[in-house]
Amino acid sequence: MESAPSILLIDDDRRLAESMAAWLVELGYRTEVAFCGKSGQACFQAGRFDLAIVDLRLGDEDGIDVIQRLRKGHPDAAFLAITGYASPDTAVAAVRAGAMDLLTKPIIDDELKLAIDRAIHQNQIASENRRLREQLDRRAGMENILSHDYRMLKIFDVIDSVADAKASVLVTGENGTGKSMIARAIHHRSKRRGGPLIEVACGALPDALLESELFGHVAGAYTGANTDRVGKFEAADGGTLFLDEIATATPAMQVKLLRVLQEFEFEPLGSSETKRVDTRVIFATNEDLGKAVVEDRFRQDLFYRINVVNIVLPALRQRAGDIPLLVDHFLRETAEACEREVEGFDRDALNAMQRYAWPGNVRQLENVVERAVLLSRSSVLTREDLPPEISGIGSDAICEIPDFAPESRVHVSAGSPLDSAGPADALTPRAAQQISGMTLKAALELPERQIILQSLRANGWNRVATADALDINRTTLYKKMKRLGLDDPRLQYAPETVTVT
Repeated sequence: MESAPSILLIDDDRRLAESMAAWLVELGYRTEVAFCGKSGQACFQAGRFDLAIVDLRLGDEDGIDVIQRLRKGHPDAAFLAITGYASPDTAVAAVRAGAMDLLTKPIIDDELKLAIDRAIHQNQIASENRRLREQLDRRAGMENILSHDYRMLKIFDVIDSVADAKASVLVTGENGTGKSMIARAIHHRSKRRGGPLIEVACGALPDALLESELFGHVAGAYTGANTDRVGKFEAADGGTLFLDEIATATPAMQVKLLRVLQEFEFEPLGSSETKRVDTRVIFATNEDLGKAVVEDRFRQDLFYRINVVNIVLPALRQRAGDIPLLVDHFLRETAEACEREVEGFDRDALNAMQRYAWPGNVRQLENVVERAVLLSRSSVLTREDLPPEISGIGSDAICEIPDFAPESRVHVSAGSPLDSAGPADALTPRAAQQISGMTLKAALELPERQIILQSLRANGWNRVATADALDINRTTLYKKMKRLGLDDPRLQYAPETVTVT
């Protein structure tokens, strides 16, 4: 059974206040009376009230100030204002202070009862909306990061752990892996979610413009600066600033960033005024910053400052089991946007997509799905609706393994042997496209991973037999499996799409 609403009546007219309180008790409300603003505030601190009825003239106190103070400390309560000297300006001021209604004395019983019921009901609705928004905010940012892969599940745990910390976060991974989505998820799951989230692509601006973009400038700071401009650090005060492509920052900019990250103070370009901000900063890059430090391209002290928490996003080829899940998500989004009736991809098309190396990662997958939906004439999408480099139709057959030499040729389950023509030290155009944009280390891992995967499958995932078949010791095999992402037990149930010959 719900308890009766509680009301605090604040009025310096004792006779009127006590009479009104007695009437409210008869109506079933739990009612207390305070005869000044200070005692009313003390009552609020001592107990919870659903509604406060405040006289706008409380001796030497201003009832509007009382409402503002109480509302600031107790945002879940509702407020009504009463006065014997009403005017349009008074009503506007009361509403701005937080009162839901203004009643004039002498108070009519039915009018007061109606105003109380309406205020309490509206406040209950507002409280429920706030609660639902908080629930959505806690989930925000994650629902679009779709994955069953154990690496991504660990990353989700890290996001929850660091969301409310002010420590800098460095998100690393290849282009298209979703670094900006991780930054948004951290922001939306933090206490800063009510503040702004501002994104800046450092590589898109020259150094002079980037400094103005981040720290702002005053009029006359440089040619064309006709007015003052607020920088992104200041605009993100109380929220989150996401700096993408941080590895492109010049040495001069790195020095400025180091200072603001240490002190959270800076001067706008052309100004001597020091500004202080409370901004949480998230960084992202597709480069190896540790290597950049060794090569003297990135400051070591800045690297340690931003690398407090490092979230490393796996490439899509390392979590091929997520491809059907991602494909289904992009398919539904594109079909709805284009108003197309699409059932989905057939198994052969999905197998082709799971075999592909995806140098552009999730972003490339999204574009491929959108292209297929737009160009297909059928509700069921097939391998023919995929680009040639993925389908293998009208081009070299595809696989995760680039064609480094004829000895590493691969047969696909639904196609013919790859073309092995050409010198052994040359790459086919298809292979060159596969490894375009990849580091040497990542490109070399592709054939190694596929060979180990095929041997595991051929030996029923018996690691001892696999190590013997590959002529390596078991410890080496275990380390390679962990490094290449083959230690996930769910891979045992993934479809076998390629065979090494």
